[in-house]
Amino acid sequence: MLQKIIDLGVPTATEFLDPIIPQYIGDLISWAAIGAPTVESQTHRQMASGLSMPVGLKNATNGGIVAVVNALKAAIAPQTFFGISDEGVASTVSTMGNPMVHNILPGGDDGPNFSSDHVNSTRELLKKGDVSTSIVIDASHANCSKDFEKMPDVFEKVVEQRANGDLDVIGAMLESNLVAGNQAVSADFDSLTYGQSVTDPCINWATTERIIRAAADRLT
Repeated sequence: MLQKIIDLGVPTATEFLDPIIPQYIGDLISWAAIGAPTVESQTHRQMASGLSMPVGLKNATNGGIVAVVNALKAAIAPQTFFGISDEGVASTVSTMGNPMVHNILPGGDDGPNFSSDHVNSTRELLKKGDVSTSIVIDASHANCSKDFEKMPDVFEKVVEQRANGDLDVIGAMLESNLVAGNQAVSADFDSLTYGQSVTDPCINWATTERIIRAAADRLT
């Protein structure tokens, strides 16, 4: 599937949960993320240091940025850890560090963190930690209070920050699918709605197209 997407000329992105998988599909991924629950995992920090694409590291689940600063420092640095070689064999892996790592703000237990005030305070902590001040903002998850209908408004506010000149805001994330909302996984595949998420609730394709085209018009 990834190869077919690449053949269309569309860049791919994913969140790496299992540290074994990247060695097999890394050459087909254009951008990767380390999630909030795993940003404090040393295994995932070391993995990020060896990935050959830009990697965004989300703030911790409590919204804290200190864990991200520590994770960025680890990912930038050379690391040696137990992993998988190019031949698919278990081995000791040494990395050169990843200079393309940055922060993602998805919100946290205390609520959203997409506002310009949140971005400014995050930037100061990143500067203090002497790591990249580039920030991607996730318009879903806690930043929309897990209400997918609020996602377009959050996205538009993120675009507004970039349009107003904040060049540290380098991207935004959306959870999108063909059909809005989500559904429970069922063993009866015929009962499932084609194109509707079985995990987090998503905005539909029409909404996605509308807000992305509006963002493009504003930013170009």
